[in-house]
Amino acid sequence: MKIGIAGTGRMGAAMAQRLMSVGHEVSVWNRSPDKTKPLVDAGAKLAATPRELALASELVITILTDSGAIDATYDGEHGLLAGDVKGKLFIEMSTVRPEVEEKLAEKIRAKGGAIVDCPVGGTVGPARDGKLLGFVGGEPGDVARAKPVLDQLCRRVEHVGPIGSGARMKLAINLPLLVYWQALGEALLLIKSLGLDPARVMDILSDTSGGPNVLKARGPAIAQALNGEEVAPVTFDVDSIRKDLRTMIEEGRALGAALPVTAQALACFDEASRDGLGPKDASTLPARFVQKPSKA
Repeated sequence: MKIGIAGTGRMGAAMAQRLMSVGHEVSVWNRSPDKTKPLVDAGAKLAATPRELALASELVITILTDSGAIDATYDGEHGLLAGDVKGKLFIEMSTVRPEVEEKLAEKIRAKGGAIVDCPVGGTVGPARDGKLLGFVGGEPGDVARAKPVLDQLCRRVEHVGPIGSGARMKLAINLPLLVYWQALGEALLLIKSLGLDPARVMDILSDTSGGPNVLKARGPAIAQALNGEEVAPVTFDVDSIRKDLRTMIEEGRALGAALPVTAQALACFDEASRDGLGPKDASTLPARFVQKPSKA
């Protein structure tokens, strides 16, 4: 299948690699063209504009930073919707509020296209291996069209409701995880005086009720950070966490509810970003709190 991918950051690039590895003809576009070079070198075709990408593709995947990036990529004379997209299917994978996906769906359907929203759970490694978790919102027929490709990207695909439902589920899935980074830092502060080897601490915690699945995968990276070592590669940076937390708080507000734990975690991560951790991997957050605890 001819698949276009708009947005070749860490996740978009990894998904492009996966789709090429299973035999699809992939075209790519990104606002920063340098991020497409490794993919083009690996065999992907480069589109000069989103419009060109859509015209060259049967199915288009977008995975973009925020609602502003979605508008800029889909709208305008060079946007994805500028040409004839009748009959084309769009899979929108950005982590944004549900209303963003709902408004986008209206635009796409008005042009004769179809859309599902399917933000995913997982990082770069699972994306390359086709082991993400996909949360899909959309009409059943559109979801059925998207599923063969989603099954190649995801180990589990869940259709959770109409358009926007995938976005809502992704926010719910990420919320406990993102808050956990702060909770883990506070827990580690309580045992700092024991002087235990960080790798041992991570092993203990991951085998208890105080350790979610993420510790099994990221425990070694957290131990590195506790030892003062640089964590690489970056899989999910602190500033991306802050963006997602703000989105969760905005969605809670739209539903008439405050999210006090989420709001406090955001305040802590805002402080970490001001201290220069914005582009660092999320696994540095617990170590940062141990080194610089809050006095509040």
